[in-house]
Amino acid sequence: MDVRRDNVPEAVERPYNNLLRRLSASDYVLIAPHLSPQEAGPNELLYNPGDDVEIVHFPCGPALASYLVANEDGRDVETILVGREGAVGGIVSQGYLPAYTRIMVKFRGPFMRLHVGKLDAAKAKSATLRNVFARYADCMLAQMFQSTACNAIHSIEQRTAKWIVSAMERTDGDNVVPLTHEQLATLLGVGRSYASRVIQTFKAERVLETRRGSILVRNPEALRARACLCNESVKNHFEEVLRGVYPVEGTGN
Repeated sequence: MDVRRDNVPEAVERPYNNLLRRLSASDYVLIAPHLSPQEAGPNELLYNPGDDVEIVHFPCGPALASYLVANEDGRDVETILVGREGAVGGIVSQGYLPAYTRIMVKFRGPFMRLHVGKLDAAKAKSATLRNVFARYADCMLAQMFQSTACNAIHSIEQRTAKWIVSAMERTDGDNVVPLTHEQLATLLGVGRSYASRVIQTFKAERVLETRRGSILVRNPEALRARACLCNESVKNHFEEVLRGVYPVEGTGN
């Protein structure tokens, strides 16, 4: 399990999840005994629409989960990515509500699991714990709003660059992103051939290269210049609401 030591003396080692690391020592001990590790692989299903949401999953390190909404043509379209800045499943709900979207593992890695009932019991004991998770829910809602606007007004090229930058930020500055053409197409809500054409354009401009099952970013600054500013808007909101939780490339956060 990927762990980092907190900067407060009284804290124990915690999983490398920034939301868990954001909790005070007294709040963390309320849930720590109930956290269990899980190693998850890419495309592993966490929830289908209609499933009872009984477990909260906290991505750790480079692990990523994604929310996918099914369309009438049978394709799934990804709405947001969730990495070590957050969690998926049962964040603020009371009781076992059904999942609305499909939630899947995007990038392999460690996750921490927490039963919703244990989280709710801890919230009942601590107003500050409730506050942190309510603030995170606000940040997640902001991501969804921004994703809706992005899909409506930005070009495929801008959105492609945005998604790759967003994934890259969560891999500790590693310029190799484990993203296939098919996965990128799902993120964009387009056919695989369309996504491949965009990738070929970026390759011709020497912004990136492709490897088997991954993308190598050769020129991160050029990629950021081609991206829309949606990631920056989301990060700014995170900083206002939950300072220090959103991953910052190159800081180990």
